[in-house]
Amino acid sequence: MTHQVHAFEPPERFVAGTVGPPGERTFFLQARGGGRLVSVALEKVQVSLLAEKLEELLTEAQRRFGVQMPEAPASLGDNDPLETPVDEEFRVGTLGLAFDADTTTVVIEAIAVGEVEAEIELGESEEDDADDVEPDDDLDRLRVRLTPEATRAFIERARRVVNAGRPPCPLCGQPLDPAGHLCPRHNGYHR
Repeated sequence: MTHQVHAFEPPERFVAGTVGPPGERTFFLQARGGGRLVSVALEKVQVSLLAEKLEELLTEAQRRFGVQMPEAPASLGDNDPLETPVDEEFRVGTLGLAFDADTTTVVIEAIAVGEVEAEIELGESEEDDADDVEPDDDLDRLRVRLTPEATRAFIERARRVVNAGRPPCPLCGQPLDPAGHLCPRHNGYHR
């Protein structure tokens, strides 16, 4: 079986988004460019971790290579929903990140679930060798190359998407359903 690399270097649009009501949301990364639209599914925690690791990568790039860090966008940026149809290309197992100092870009690779458990690999490259981030060559992958500004906008949106779910219970911190939930702090009584 041949694997596919969906490369967007750079994409016209690259966002994290969800489909479905709170509590039943499916998270996606979606890239558009060159007349193509690719959506890959992943877990909420992966979106959260990706935003966190990208933040660290930008900070490290600034420290090591003197890259100017863009400020958080003044406007809320891209708040539009995912483009339809949202067809899941594959489910993400591994996320690979690298900073390419030559082009001052961030390379993000979302790699399909394989034998390896879900993880995020951080790669830092002085030159263009994002290849060392690739754990398995026989898995489908989505590769995007973003400017630091586009990376910052992606981080901000990803955080909003993660936080837009169900509000937490003030007592136990678990997500509240519209119908309430069985709160362990109330010995199982509905709140």
